[in-house]
Amino acid sequence: MTPYDLAVLALYFVFMLTISWVFRHFVSDVGSYFRSGGQVMWWMAGGSAFMVSFSAWTFTGASSRAYLDGWPIMVIFVANAVGFFFNAVYFGPKMRQLRVITSMEAVKQRFGRGSEQTFTWIIMPLQLMTGGIWLYGMGIFFSAAFGFDVKITIVITGLCVLLMSLLGGSWAVIASDFVQVLILIPITIITAVLAVAHAGGFHTVVEKLSTTRLDMGKLFTDDYLLFWCVAIFLKQFLSTNNLNDASRYLCVKDSKHARKAGILAGCLFLGGVFFWFLPPMIQSMNPTDLGTVFPSLGKPAEGAYFAIAQTVFPVGMMGLLAAGIFAATMSSMDSGLNRNAGIFVKNFYQPILRPDATDKELLNVGKSVTVVLGLLVIMIAIFYSQIKGLSLFELMLKFQILVSLPYVVPLVLGLIIRRTPGWTGWSTLVVCFFVSFLTNTFLNIDWAVGIFGSTDGITTWERQNWEQGIGVFTITGAGVAWFLFTRRFYEFQDPAVKADIEIFSKNVDRPVNYAEEESAPSSDNKQARMMGWLCIPYGAVVLLMTLIPNPPLGRLSFVFCGLTVMGIGTLLVRHSKGEEPT
Repeated sequence: MTPYDLAVLALYFVFMLTISWVFRHFVSDVGSYFRSGGQVMWWMAGGSAFMVSFSAWTFTGASSRAYLDGWPIMVIFVANAVGFFFNAVYFGPKMRQLRVITSMEAVKQRFGRGSEQTFTWIIMPLQLMTGGIWLYGMGIFFSAAFGFDVKITIVITGLCVLLMSLLGGSWAVIASDFVQVLILIPITIITAVLAVAHAGGFHTVVEKLSTTRLDMGKLFTDDYLLFWCVAIFLKQFLSTNNLNDASRYLCVKDSKHARKAGILAGCLFLGGVFFWFLPPMIQSMNPTDLGTVFPSLGKPAEGAYFAIAQTVFPVGMMGLLAAGIFAATMSSMDSGLNRNAGIFVKNFYQPILRPDATDKELLNVGKSVTVVLGLLVIMIAIFYSQIKGLSLFELMLKFQILVSLPYVVPLVLGLIIRRTPGWTGWSTLVVCFFVSFLTNTFLNIDWAVGIFGSTDGITTWERQNWEQGIGVFTITGAGVAWFLFTRRFYEFQDPAVKADIEIFSKNVDRPVNYAEEESAPSSDNKQARMMGWLCIPYGAVVLLMTLIPNPPLGRLSFVFCGLTVMGIGTLLVRHSKGEEPT
């Protein structure tokens, strides 16, 4: 890594902390700290929703599958896009119309206090574990890229994320997410373009990979691959459209902004998937053994993305890539910290421990909890780093399916099917966890081979295809069946619970009118102006990097990245001078 790269990375850290410092002025109470007062514009919310679903895992664990197996990994990200388009069509506006500060408040309205506490104390620890996976993936990348110790990297990056989330709350989280999109997208496009040019052009790449990593025929020749693809589309639909992730849209100005945010997030996923995974596939054309390049990595394939970047990048661009990778993890982790702190304060501390707590007390408690949760995530990531032979790809998907999916299923169905008893929520969760345990214990690959057979022996990927796919179908199927079964008992439900469910249902179906429902004046122009003037100088600094001695294509790479950030910043400043949008 050159001094230019280190300077770029240092600038990025300073810039992100500056965003947090600037947007701290938007925080005045608990509502603004945890959901930005319901004032966020669609373009900021959409960028944040996209980045929250992103992490360094994309460039480590997911890239390892692209390097070793090719296109199937793209299915996850295309399915993400489809999930966000469903957000835009139906779920996003409904989530904004919940009119709550935290997602667990909506769970209480829909399923009652018992389900609220059950989901709170299951989801919070599980999301801490997920945050640990993201941070561990970050540590792996920086270890491979710069030779840093994984544990030291985890601590330093984790503390930086914690500080950002602490300073500005959800405003800083969402604003930094938007800027991180502007950093991540151009640099990943440049990586793909330079990798293709290095490999001899697009035609050469397609020709060489058409029988290996881009072979679509494996959909029908690899055991259980089609089965896995269908399962992943179902899983990602559930993961992007459940009540727990309503926080993506609780912050936006109104229902229309929620719909636009979903469209933007879906388009970003659909447009970027090719650029993210073509580089590691091109690296697979290189005969170099990644084990010799990254001897410190337990799974050398997880360094594939960095290996190709190291080969094709001009001087100074590795720092931009590092900033983009850091951005991917930071956006997931800081939003998770802010969301979980909000859930603890609004769904446990205030209703259970301190019903008469002042707004200032709740705000201070929220900041304290943010610190505690951030430190716990760092400790969990360090624990993961000590497990020998741990595969990030398998760990993430197995965790999401067998552990996270059981609580996701009832939180999706609760938005669609309204007339069920309050105990439907927690009981469906119990059923799904029980089925998850049975599936993992008994319906393994050996069972599948005994029932369905195998064409040519089972590979590692085929084993994962089966185990991940069967988990999605059994957990979802059992959850849906039980949820529908409980409808029989709705007429016997306590009238008070029925009344809460009716309020929930009416809110969900009634569009938000910002002028009538929110007390704070609109900040549309202020948001655009501040974001614009933050982006312009950052883009200008990137543009100045064209002065670094590099080949013409390398200089053009900096021009593209710099002008992208500056151009969008300029558009935002100009927009802020116009009329307030309706």
